[in-house]
Amino acid sequence: MAGTISPRLLDDCLGDLEDRIDADQERHSLEDWLTFLDGRWPSEVFTPDPRRPAPPRLDWPDLHIHQAFADVDAMVLSQLAICSDMLAGRHDPSNMFYGSNRRLCVRCNYGTGILPTMLGCELFEMPAETNTLPACRPLGSTDRVRALLDAGVPDLNSGLGGQVFRCAERFLELFEKHPKLREHVALYHPDTQGPAQILEVVWGSDFFYALYDEPQLVRDVLELIAQTIEAFLRKWYALAPQTKPCSVHWSLMHKGTIMLRNDSIVNLSPDQYAEFFRPLDQRLLDAFGGGAMHFCGRGDHYIHLLSELRGLTAVQISQPECNDMETIFQHTVDKGIALIGLPEHGLAGVTRPLRGLVHTG
Repeated sequence: MAGTISPRLLDDCLGDLEDRIDADQERHSLEDWLTFLDGRWPSEVFTPDPRRPAPPRLDWPDLHIHQAFADVDAMVLSQLAICSDMLAGRHDPSNMFYGSNRRLCVRCNYGTGILPTMLGCELFEMPAETNTLPACRPLGSTDRVRALLDAGVPDLNSGLGGQVFRCAERFLELFEKHPKLREHVALYHPDTQGPAQILEVVWGSDFFYALYDEPQLVRDVLELIAQTIEAFLRKWYALAPQTKPCSVHWSLMHKGTIMLRNDSIVNLSPDQYAEFFRPLDQRLLDAFGGGAMHFCGRGDHYIHLLSELRGLTAVQISQPECNDMETIFQHTVDKGIALIGLPEHGLAGVTRPLRGLVHTG
């Protein structure tokens, strides 16, 4: 696998991207998104106009995720390559990262293991042929989980944390030299998941039993996880402050500054979500001025509880086919909560009013 990225290659790619960004198009796109998020979009469904294609003038390198993990400049370039593809006209409605009409953005792409590694989990590198982000092994015992409480909030530079912040500093350093990148390419917050997700990764599947056998221990560990997420994101926003009226995430936009992931909740009852997890989701939304929620799989069984969260401005679901979409609509758009990045098949056969609060395409 190739070694580090040469300064010449990095400079050439940054210059290529800077020259291809049409500032007027990007500002028009931003205004459309803000109109949509303010509930003023004149149509039932919001699908932004695509950019005029601006192909690259040089060959961008095809970087493997292992190379990106090993070298900060490779990570930077691998993320900017997605922006290059978007400017060139690549569009895949099924992939949130690729859309000729989506917002230009980058992240410190170290995966779901950022917080778990800070809490002591071992990183598991996937085989090279998969070219995918690493996963984490759980701590492996309730005793090790219990020991987290004695240690308290971890060093925010431990695990993958330090790499994330070094990568962010590099993005910001490079953007300072390229004004169009600085204005139009959003550096959005890393994958901090959410309390339920982190709990499952750190504890493993035994946490489902612990909900019944040791509920107080579950609450205590969740409290530590929520404190860690909040501390990490406060450090993040001190380094990379929010500068736009809305946040970008996965090339989508939402009001507020946090994107919570709740994939693990699909395996729990509404009562369990309400008892153990909703208070922490609420605390994090309050701490960061509101935000959005993502879940894969089925969430129609607890969407009514999400809709009651103060400051929840948008929901992103990736698998509408797993949900009763009428129930989803009743507890999102009918309550003024936007649906963003909804796959197009989620609207198949829908004739009911969507109130201009559904983004797709």
